[in-house]
This record gives sequence, C-alpha cells and structure tokens, in this order.
Amino acid sequence: MDEKLKIKISIADRVYPLTVDLSQEEGLRSASKKIDVMMKQFEENYAVRDKQDVLAMCALQFASQSEQKQIDNSINGEETIERIKKINALLDQYLDN
Repeated sequence: MDEKLKIKISIADRVYPLTVDLSQEEGLRSASKKIDVMMKQFEENYAVRDKQDVLAMCALQFASQSEQKQIDNSINGEETIERIKKINALLDQYLDN
C-alpha cells in the first residue's frame, strides 16, 4: 500500500494542503513550480487584469500541451500500425514465394 504524505503546495500565492501518495509528491511540486513560472511569464508579457485570468491562461496552456501530445502520439501510433502492416505484407509475399 502506498504511503500517504501531507504536503502544502503554493500556487498563485495561495497554499493548498494535500494528502498524496509518496510517489506523487515530486510531480506535484514540479507542476506547482511550472505554474508559478508560467504565471510570471504571462504577467510580464500580457496585460492581465487579475490572478484568475493568469490561472485560466495557464490552465489552457497546460491542457493544450497535453492534448497536442495525445494527438502526436495518436498520429505516431497510426504511422507505426501502417508500417507494421506493410512489413507483414512483405513477409507474407516472401513466405508465399
């Protein structure tokens, strides 16, 4: 059974207490840091009214990155399947001769 750990994550100057699996801690802390870095970049580069807008822009950025990775993986998966089909066809031809 995974050991539970109580941690505090800071995002946008707010602290969020969480109880997580020990294996999740590093990922959550890393994500928190990435969010803060991205927020600073948005605040420096765009006219932003409040933290809510910056957080929404961060959420959109992370979600679009995740979606693009899934699309890229899907395309790569389809290409791999097509290559395997071609190899199978070549093997069938070779074995039939």
